[in-house]
Amino acid sequence: MPRAYGIIGWPLGHTMSPALHNWGFAELGLDAHYTAWPLEPTDLPAFMERVRAEPIHGLSVTIPHKRAVMAHLDRISDRARAIGAVNTVYWDGKALYGENTDVIGVVAPLRGLDPLPRSAMVLGAGGAARAAVAGFLELGIPRVAVANRTQAKAEALAADFGVACVRWDERMDADWELICNTTPLGMSGDLEGRTPWNADRFATGAVAYDIVYNPLETRFLAEAGAAGCRTVSGLEMFLHQGLAQFRLWTGQDMDEAGARRLLLAALRS
Repeated sequence: MPRAYGIIGWPLGHTMSPALHNWGFAELGLDAHYTAWPLEPTDLPAFMERVRAEPIHGLSVTIPHKRAVMAHLDRISDRARAIGAVNTVYWDGKALYGENTDVIGVVAPLRGLDPLPRSAMVLGAGGAARAAVAGFLELGIPRVAVANRTQAKAEALAADFGVACVRWDERMDADWELICNTTPLGMSGDLEGRTPWNADRFATGAVAYDIVYNPLETRFLAEAGAAGCRTVSGLEMFLHQGLAQFRLWTGQDMDEAGARRLLLAALRS
């Protein structure tokens, strides 16, 4: 019987995770299958009992379960504890372990930059913003700040990580070397034409990073590119957090280039 893996969330909606992981299993000849499990919050305790009983060998965890799932695990990584969210569940021996690979996903496409940015502005104050702040601090970026429309949320996030908090209407007053959008502005649908940054406020040579990956090129990235910035698509974060999950579950590495081609084809279809 194939080893069971999957993603839990509510509402789950469209997710590329099954396509990514099932492709990886097939490429490596692993007898495993990844399933999308839409799961209402009230059903989480019973489902986590099922994880232990069957067992289910690994989980991707998305909204709204990233915090609630922590109570059902035996161990949680320091990284996940600092962020206050788990997006990956795997077995470490007989212990059910929680990790946050969103941080790995955020950081991976920046590691090759030389030099690294010396300052970073994170737009937003949700879970993705927390992962971005944690990742930028892990990278050693000396000046990290956060801005959000709801000032209290930005202040709380900044206090948790010991970074600066900038008022939303003052976010573009400095020339940040890295600007990371973790808000939904630019996402396919009603928000697609919107951006959290003015086109004339990008500093030439800065890095513009958008965690939105549908569409691949948001207005934020298009305007940043036109202003002479390096751009990083949210597809890279999604890809690398998924590669890290796959490694935790299987001990093997998915082919990065092949996985990227698969995701690009899915988004362009």
